[in-house]
Amino acid sequence: MFMENAVIGISFGGKTLMAGKVKTGRIEKSITRKINNKAPEDEILAEEIINEVKDDEVVGIGIGVPGLVDVEKGIVYRVQNIPSWREVHIKEILEDQLGLKVYVNNDANCFAIGETYFGETAGYENSIGLIIGAGVGAGIIFKGHLYSGTNYGAGEFGDIPYRDETYEYYLNNAYFEYKYNIAAGTFIHRAKMKDKIAQAIFELYGADLGNLIKTILFTIDPEIVVIGGPLLKAFPYFEKSMWEKVRTFPYKQAIDKLKIVASKQEDIAVLGAAALYFDAQNHSLKK
Repeated sequence: MFMENAVIGISFGGKTLMAGKVKTGRIEKSITRKINNKAPEDEILAEEIINEVKDDEVVGIGIGVPGLVDVEKGIVYRVQNIPSWREVHIKEILEDQLGLKVYVNNDANCFAIGETYFGETAGYENSIGLIIGAGVGAGIIFKGHLYSGTNYGAGEFGDIPYRDETYEYYLNNAYFEYKYNIAAGTFIHRAKMKDKIAQAIFELYGADLGNLIKTILFTIDPEIVVIGGPLLKAFPYFEKSMWEKVRTFPYKQAIDKLKIVASKQEDIAVLGAAALYFDAQNHSLKK
């Protein structure tokens, strides 16, 4: 069965690269490397980094990046925080170098498909993986498989206009500094220390997040939403207000069945990238 194959999962951040050999749902060996995000394209995409976790068992590679991806051709455009990556043909480059099948997608889609194969949404046919952190992104799982859309832009709910900005403006890490001149991490620490003001701010955050989930419900009718990303650490402080807003959705039957859960898989970035290979082998990478 293809799930028993060994696959390399690679996750690019703005300044780090994580890579791991994934087999039977576990990461057998991994590396995390700092990268010079101002370096040329070929220096960042160095074959020797991949070879540190590659061995003879590996049959494919999955790569997750924070940017727009042409899924069919494996071309990455305008990766966040890596200026030299304006149009990188990752799939072609690595397949030529390594002789392995390579699949590429954005990090939110990797999160969603990773949760389907290895996490909270396993066993569900229709789900949403929602990442809240440096940005706001979502991956859509439809009938058990990743749905990327005609132009590979499905799930960009963060860019939907909301109030006088977008959902992403109000729900990402940076908003706390825009609005309060205090880092999100500081508010999370204060909330843990039972600071009433910090907890009240996260209640407001939860209401905004609840409105986003309602918007998702109007467009996608999932069984379950799994939330991940750095701001998940504040989940206990915004979960209640989030649900209060979600329950104002007009179709009660949908709310009664809906589950909203927090991701529990610490290595989901690497596992999710590897899951691109498994999803493709399942003849399911949708356009």
